Amino acid sequence: MSYVANIRMFVRVYELGNMSAAARDQRTSPAVASARIAELEKHLGVRLFNRTTRQLQPTENGRIFYEGALAILDAVEQAEAAVMNATASPRGTVFVAAPLGIGRRFIAPHVPAFKDAYPLIDIRLRLSDRRIDLTAEGLDLSVAFGPFEDSSLKVRAIADCPRVLCASPAYIARRGMPADGEALVAQRHDCLNLRFPGATEFRWTLMTPEGPRRFEIGGPFESDDGDVLTGWALDGRGIVLKPVFEIAEHLRAGRLVPVATATPPLPTSLACLTPHRKLKDPKVALFSDFMVARCRADLAAATEGLDAAWLQLPR
Repeated sequence: MSYVANIRMFVRVYELGNMSAAARDQRTSPAVASARIAELEKHLGVRLFNRTTRQLQPTENGRIFYEGALAILDAVEQAEAAVMNATASPRGTVFVAAPLGIGRRFIAPHVPAFKDAYPLIDIRLRLSDRRIDLTAEGLDLSVAFGPFEDSSLKVRAIADCPRVLCASPAYIARRGMPADGEALVAQRHDCLNLRFPGATEFRWTLMTPEGPRRFEIGGPFESDDGDVLTGWALDGRGIVLKPVFEIAEHLRAGRLVPVATATPPLPTSLACLTPHRKLKDPKVALFSDFMVARCRADLAAATEGLDAAWLQLPR
């Protein structure tokens, strides 16, 4: 077996804490993953993990080796990147994550064109509205909404994205037009919230005359898929907080109407995030350049004519 592949498997087992999860991450079987770790331990002459029926914990030697293993993989990646730059033929696989709305609308449609332009590069796209940990999940880059607090990531701004609270005319006819965040709470409006396992957000941060304020909201429906929330809003089931680009066509057609405009939601920022050690990888840089340019163009086209004044949003 390849020594580098064994080290790569060790790193993923260490980071994920589970042999089966690491095997899935490396697209192989748990048996192969276990064999790679066993071969590495035999080569080093030490045990790297303590195994029980329920847990997999790194030994002291495992913790020491992890830091060196990261350095080895980083050196290998830099050497590969140097060769690819020299030969002008980047190749390999780029592992990408994006929110569902962005991924479906602005990333996935351009992947075939990227593949046509760079036939030696494969793309693995993972779409989810939950927060993605690039390091823990072994990803090369992600497109994500701010705020961004992880200093181990390089943040490349794509665009500022205004957001809006909106509901269908049918919902407004039934429940009334809330003027602001206070009305959302006092009148117990049905708010459609984006939630996923581990999330703790039960509040919407809205801009008031006194500055940003968090309002506790609630409602009968929650989902971890933003497009599901849009569907419920269109069906008259409640008020949804969305980036304007995701619902621009519904706003133009009048199927959704801005509400609580006296206290609009704060805009968010969209960016491309890359681990610092991936910055010199030519295939990652090519994909980032390609998608950032297309995302900017697509976002501008999607929101054309829906300016802040039309939506009654802060500039």
